[in-house]
Amino acid sequence: MSEQHIFAGIAGYVGRPDATGSVGIFRRKASGGDWEHVFGEHETHTVYVHPEDPSVIFAGTTNGVFRSTNGGASFEKTNFPDADKQIWSILAIEGQPDRIYAGGAPIDVYRSDDRGASWAKLPTPPIKQRCSGPFAPRVMRMVQRPGKPDEIFAALEIAGTMHTTDGGQTWTDTGDHLEELSKLPHLESSIVQKETKAEGMLDCHAVAIAPAKPDKPVVALRMGLFTSENAGKTWSDMEVGRFSPTTYGRDIKASPHDSNTMFAALSVSAASHDGGVYKSTDAGETWKRFDKVQVHGTIMSVGLSKSNPDLVAVGARYNGEVFATLDGGNTWSEISIPGDVKDIYAVACT
Repeated sequence: MSEQHIFAGIAGYVGRPDATGSVGIFRRKASGGDWEHVFGEHETHTVYVHPEDPSVIFAGTTNGVFRSTNGGASFEKTNFPDADKQIWSILAIEGQPDRIYAGGAPIDVYRSDDRGASWAKLPTPPIKQRCSGPFAPRVMRMVQRPGKPDEIFAALEIAGTMHTTDGGQTWTDTGDHLEELSKLPHLESSIVQKETKAEGMLDCHAVAIAPAKPDKPVVALRMGLFTSENAGKTWSDMEVGRFSPTTYGRDIKASPHDSNTMFAALSVSAASHDGGVYKSTDAGETWKRFDKVQVHGTIMSVGLSKSNPDLVAVGARYNGEVFATLDGGNTWSEISIPGDVKDIYAVACT
């Protein structure tokens, strides 16, 4: 096995405009050593390791997509059609390693057919504006339906969810029922605007699918974890609060090693100082606390390694806080980034 690395993507935060510190991408050997600041040109919202080629790593930045072809030692700007476009998510398609998608803010989707060297903008998805916020809605995460390379679900921050069955040429807005669910008193939430109590249910941060249940996407949003069995026409509350004292869902990922296993990052709120990572071994039906650490910021990301099931990294929002396990969760080490950095948005592992 080649040397494994952990990556952290660093960006600013709208609620802390005066925050100082480094941005971009930091890299560290999983086995130990110092963090390297391998990319500092732009704030970075997502770091994505190509699942079939770990030498290729993508950075979703405030100025399009940057790419590394040397395992993250350095990054170069790709041939991207729009200047100063924020990119929040990257997705590679199973069985088609050269086909890559990028999700932006405001809501747009881009496609590459040459492993991320160049990109084309797809038709802008027709997503209804159901609430307003201090930033434009974002394509926070995309996931492919296992076995169907043209079917993709996307989680949209303050805009709900969307779904395509034709590789992103057309998208269906699947946020209506999330908005309907917000009429239930316990699912009402409005923090940054007052025109609707649906803000919390539309505040979607991540989506994942356990291959054991390929027709059940699970979305992590402000009010918890929700799943659909009809391609997003309706959503049901997984009631993750039965298993966790914190329910603000910021990240969810399916294990690349076990078709029933998922990991979810659950915190108090977007700007909190507590949270935990929970693991499900039955495709999201039940959850147990996985990490054994005390974070001091909202858990923003869980990084999984395709080559090593025992390597998992956790990134919390403030102070460069990163934890990792090399033995499947039995023991943990704090490996926080030293020095002054802005907020962690993503962690990833090769």
